[in-house]
Amino acid sequence: MTEPKTHTLDVPGAVLHYDVREAEGSTAPVLLMIGSPMDGSGFTSLVRHFTDRTVVTYDPRGVSRSKRTDGAESTPEQHADDLHRLIAALGVGPVDIFASSGGAVNGLALVARHPEQVRTLVAHEPPAAAVLPDREQASAAVMDIHGTYQRSGFGAAMAKFIAVSGHRGPVPADLGELPALNPADLGMPADDDGSRDDVLFGQNLVSCTHHEHDFDALRAASTRIVVGVGAESEGELAHRAGEAVAERLGTKPVTFPSHHGGFLGGEFGMKGDPDAFAVTLREVLDGKSEA
Repeated sequence: MTEPKTHTLDVPGAVLHYDVREAEGSTAPVLLMIGSPMDGSGFTSLVRHFTDRTVVTYDPRGVSRSKRTDGAESTPEQHADDLHRLIAALGVGPVDIFASSGGAVNGLALVARHPEQVRTLVAHEPPAAAVLPDREQASAAVMDIHGTYQRSGFGAAMAKFIAVSGHRGPVPADLGELPALNPADLGMPADDDGSRDDVLFGQNLVSCTHHEHDFDALRAASTRIVVGVGAESEGELAHRAGEAVAERLGTKPVTFPSHHGGFLGGEFGMKGDPDAFAVTLREVLDGKSEA
């Protein structure tokens, strides 16, 4: 695998930056790794396990190097269109995609619209709150996080986000009203700096979790869709949403090692088990581990 080569792509409302690590002579489909709002650097540890195939990572619109020019809220439909244009720019056949978290929501939106571009989609723990049995409570909790961000800024919102995303089991109706963790105790700023441009809370949180997936299109797609969940995240919102998405697709989720960020090797201060995670991902991509 060569060193990553950075490219740019103009799309409506943004300039995307993406990195191509080419495996010369490989006949395997290009592997595209996507997150949201995480940028491409979060896949650094995982990429090292796939040196036998060309791997592409990118920064979603509004994240890191991919600057936005429209200033609007980002939606899964926009991200899906960005991915559609990115795959077209690569000029290759159908790609394989490993998609994490919000990236999994965006990957599902892409497949619903352009299944011909994707051979296999591995959607790991999509936080698709709209498909949960307790969708009303989950939606209220998300909106409370968003409202907290608008009122009090990043630290207060992140404290509530950690409490909601880490809660195990159905979301209680009063979760958003419970006392929040102290941001300072979590190593985050307790003071509000006045900014409201955070890519998670200001751009993606509501539109991602509230996205209405087109399950008819997904079930009819030529793409092989595999939903992944974390072995250590059972009961958490994104894990339960992954299970619900798989059920709507008529499949069963594949359990991956570790937690929601199990592929991380210390990126962003979070440690998963990227070695074991990569083994399972390779088995899924090779069709040896079926949902």
